[in-house]
Amino acid sequence: MICILLVAGHGTFLETQIKNDETGLYNLLTGVPKALLPGIGGKKILDFWWETVNMRQLFTEVYLVTNADKYKHYERWATANDFPVENVINDGSTTIENRLGAVADLELVIRQSKLQDDIIVVRRIYCRGPAVSDQNFDIAQVIRFFELIIYYELEESEKSCSRGIVEVCPETHKRFLEKPQEDVTVSRLASVVFYCIQRDTLSYLVDFLSLQPQASDRTFGQFWEWLINEKRLDVFGMKLPTGFQLIGQVGLSDYTKWLTHYSTKKQDSPAKAITCRSYARVGLMGNPSDGFNGKTIAMSISNFWAEVTLKESQTLVLVPHPLNDPTEFGSLQDLFCISRKEGYLGGLRLLQATCKKFYQFCSEKGIALTKQNFTLKYDTNIPRAIVSATLKCLMKFYNITDNDLPKPVRANFILNVETDELYITAGLQDRVVLSLHDFSKNLMEEQGYGTHVEYDKHWPSSFWLAYLSDPSDSGRIHSTLRQRWLNEESLVVEAMKTFAELTDQARTALENRDWDCLAQLMDKNFELRRSVYTDDCLGPGNLKMAQLARQFGSAVKLPGSGGAVVGLCQDQAKLVEMRQAFQEAGCVFCVIVPYNPSASTVGGQQ
Repeated sequence: MICILLVAGHGTFLETQIKNDETGLYNLLTGVPKALLPGIGGKKILDFWWETVNMRQLFTEVYLVTNADKYKHYERWATANDFPVENVINDGSTTIENRLGAVADLELVIRQSKLQDDIIVVRRIYCRGPAVSDQNFDIAQVIRFFELIIYYELEESEKSCSRGIVEVCPETHKRFLEKPQEDVTVSRLASVVFYCIQRDTLSYLVDFLSLQPQASDRTFGQFWEWLINEKRLDVFGMKLPTGFQLIGQVGLSDYTKWLTHYSTKKQDSPAKAITCRSYARVGLMGNPSDGFNGKTIAMSISNFWAEVTLKESQTLVLVPHPLNDPTEFGSLQDLFCISRKEGYLGGLRLLQATCKKFYQFCSEKGIALTKQNFTLKYDTNIPRAIVSATLKCLMKFYNITDNDLPKPVRANFILNVETDELYITAGLQDRVVLSLHDFSKNLMEEQGYGTHVEYDKHWPSSFWLAYLSDPSDSGRIHSTLRQRWLNEESLVVEAMKTFAELTDQARTALENRDWDCLAQLMDKNFELRRSVYTDDCLGPGNLKMAQLARQFGSAVKLPGSGGAVVGLCQDQAKLVEMRQAFQEAGCVFCVIVPYNPSASTVGGQQ
C-alpha cells in the first residue's frame, strides 16, 4: 500500500493574515507552508503525520506532492526527517490561478512514479480539534476498507454547504454531495479528505480529469460525487469519533487557538478515570431469557451491580480482581476448594471479551478509534454485569455516542460477548435495563432487535429475591428448550405466546397498581414455565425455594436462568417470617431495592 500526502495547495488566506499581522509576532512564518507551521514540542504539524504514517509494515512507500512555490521548504523538511527526497513530487504550480487541482496532483504522482498499488490519500494536514496524528490515529484499522471515505459529524455551527456531505447506509455510501444546498439533504456527515482507493479504481482518475478541464472542478469532493453517483461504485465509510475535525481554510486565529489548546493540554494533569456501573435485572414477567419472539418485563435493582473503572495508560492493562481472579492461594487444598466452587475463570475474561468485541464492532460498522491505551479494573457482586459496565466505559473513552451504538443494539452486543465469545448461555432481556421488552418476530427480523420501553414504575415495596448460596448452572435451565422451539413443537410455541399475553396483562396491572392481579400473574408465569421446562430441568433447588415462598402466601417465579426466585409478598409480617425461613434453609434473602437512575452518583450510568 502507498500513502500519498497532498500539500500542493496555495494557502493565500493564512499567508495574507500573517503578512498583515500588526503585532509582528508571526513575521518569521511568512511564506511557510501550513503543514510546516510550528506545532507542539518543537515539532512541525507535518512531523506528527510523518510519525503516524511512517510504519513500514503498513506502507511500502510514502509520497508527498507539493507545488513549485513551496517545494524547497518540503525538500529541506524531507532531508531533516529521513523522508526520501525523491518522493517529494513538484506539481509545477506557483499560484492559485495555475494550480492543477487535488485530483490532478494525485494522478501526477501515480503516473510519474508508475504506482500500481492500493493507496491512502491524505489531503488535509492541518486540523482543528484533536488532530488525527496527535491522537495517534489507528491507520491500521482504516486501511482494511476499500473504497473508503473518512467522515465526521458536523458541529451545530458548521454548515453542510461548506463540506462534501455523504449519505450512508449500513454498508455503502448511497450518495456523495459536494457542498450541497441546505435543503438538498438532511445528512450532516462531512468528508474530511482522507481516502483509501483501490488500485483498480485509479484508472477512473484520467476519465474524471478529461471531463473537468478547470482546476476548480478537480476536487476530491467532485471526484467522489462523480464516482459514486455516476459510476455507481460501492464505497465504504468510516466515521471519526466525536472531536475529530479537519478544516479547509485556516486563518491565523485558528492556528493560534490550536497552539494554545494543545500547549495547555500537554501541561494538564492526566485524564480523569471513567467509572461506570451496571445493575442487575430481575424478570418479573415473561420468559426471563427470551429469545423466542415473546415479551418480558424486567426490573433493574440496586442490590447487585458491577462497577468498571477505565483510566488512560501507556499500555493496555486488564487488572485481575483479587477475589474473582485469584492467582495466589493459601494451599493446594485452598486452590481445590475455590476452583470446585467458582470455576477457573472470573471477571477478567469478561473484560477481555468485551474489549475484543468492541474493536470488532467499530471496525465492522466503520467507526475509527484513536490509538489510546487504558487500564481496566472492576468490582462486582454480580459478575455478568461486568460486560455492560465495561462497554459504557469504552464508549465514553472513545467518544462513541448513542447514535453510533444505540441502546437496543447494545443489548445484542452484550449478548454476543457472552454467547459468541465466552459460550455463556444468556438471553436478550438479561442485557437490557429498560422495563418492557418486546422481541416479536417481525421486529427482530426487520431491525435485528426488539423494542425496549421504559415507563413510570410504581413498584410495591414488597418485592423480594432469594437465591441459593451455590446456584445452579445457567445452561441447565435453558436445557433443550430453544431447539424444541426451533422445531416448532406446539407445546413450546403456545407457551411462548402465553408468556407474551401474561406480560401484557402484567403491564396493565403495574400501571393500575393492582398488586393482587400482578401476584396471580407471577404465579401463572411460574407454573407455565414449570410445565414447559419440566421439574427435572428447573432443578430441586429452584423448586424448593418456590414451595417455601408459597407456604407464606407469597407469589413467586424464576427471575432469570436459575438459582434464584423473585416474589411479591404484601403482608409485611409474613415477609419477615419468610426471610427467616429462607435463611434457615441456607438461602440468601433480600428485599429488592429498585434502581433509580436519577439518584445514581456513579458515572450517571444505568
